[in-house]
Amino acid sequence: MSLEDTTNTAKQPPQLDKQETNQSTASAGTSDPLSGHLNHLSEKQVEALEAFKQQCVERNIYTPAKDGQAASHDDSTLLRFLRARRFDVNGALGQFQATEDWRRDNEINKLYENFDVDSYEEARKVYPQWTGRRDRRGIPIYVYTIKDLNSKNMTAYSSSAATTATSATHTSSKVPARLLRLFALYENMVRFVLPLSSRLSRPHPEVPIVNTTNIVDITGVGLKQFWNLKGHMQDASTLATAHYPETLDRIFIIGAPVFFPTVWGWIKRWFDPGTTSKIFILTAAEVQKTLSSFMDEENIPKRYGGKLDWDFGDMPNLDEEARALVGSVERVGPYADQPEDSEGAATQDVATRKANFVKGPVVIHDDKIDIYGSVKGETRRKTLPLSASLNEKQNTEPTEQESSGTSDATTAELSKDLEKAALSRSENEPQTASVTAHV
Repeated sequence: MSLEDTTNTAKQPPQLDKQETNQSTASAGTSDPLSGHLNHLSEKQVEALEAFKQQCVERNIYTPAKDGQAASHDDSTLLRFLRARRFDVNGALGQFQATEDWRRDNEINKLYENFDVDSYEEARKVYPQWTGRRDRRGIPIYVYTIKDLNSKNMTAYSSSAATTATSATHTSSKVPARLLRLFALYENMVRFVLPLSSRLSRPHPEVPIVNTTNIVDITGVGLKQFWNLKGHMQDASTLATAHYPETLDRIFIIGAPVFFPTVWGWIKRWFDPGTTSKIFILTAAEVQKTLSSFMDEENIPKRYGGKLDWDFGDMPNLDEEARALVGSVERVGPYADQPEDSEGAATQDVATRKANFVKGPVVIHDDKIDIYGSVKGETRRKTLPLSASLNEKQNTEPTEQESSGTSDATTAELSKDLEKAALSRSENEPQTASVTAHV
């Protein structure tokens, strides 16, 4: 079953009271901005989760925890589907069933774990990339620079995708190779980046990290280039909406040209209103001030007014806490063929760490990091240790937000103002956001 076959199989969500939705769709309507997330559920939301689990069990698409065996899906994953359908159980069930069918039919786990590392890296270069950093809520920051995705580069990418192996398990797949590559990138997000972020300190450690913050830089992009990239970008938005719901948090658009209202007419049809309400259009004068309201300066790339040594195309530049937990992934080399030598690792310069960061499929488990994929047709398997101490500390010692010049209260208020402004215009042409009225 292809992506195109499954995008419309889930039941459309009914409109419910905003009090029963989460921060991504109607946080302004509830006193708790984390409403709908794990450990922040109302009584009705708890009832919906239990009913959802029961119906999933009856359909054999969910297995609860038993006798020391973990559940087939954690609660934070199930809640993403419920939030996407505003806690309408039948709607969530339809989408979850469609996703489980899609994962089974396309053997997504096998695809990811056997994916060709070079093919994966080619795909990574033409889609949003994780910087290695997080915003003040602990949500990973991705950056997408559109200018370099010109006709020449995208033609070369399409040709490579059509002729280069993706995974030894999918040599005869009917799904286009460009989509198989995209599937693998999303799996990296939910199996490596989000689990890692959930193990790091943040203001609300009781809430797992399940979504991403995105900076989309469209500086210097012409209307023709946008038109040529329309299908490429729509593939990603369709996949996210259909099978990875509620993984997009705020989206900051930088460098919007005067014709952007035309492009907005395309974009808003790719997402549900809840997602479009989180898309914020920033003028050049607003970029640094607005981003620094949500992210510490050391986590904002230098080109956007911050201090982070990272550009689009780079491998992640991990902060010290993440390095203490999974720093081995930046020492084993791109193909994981170098010895994991921790001696002197703390003194490695940023360029060396990024150059040695492992490429391709990686999975975070409870106490280890599994490196998967294939290199030149040979299966790649390597297991690295995952520090337990930080995870234990995270569960027992909630940390306060680091000092950044902007308080939690100020950030929360700014977020509400911006989201209110965005909700009011989500069905219209985008307006430039002011610093006190975020996308």
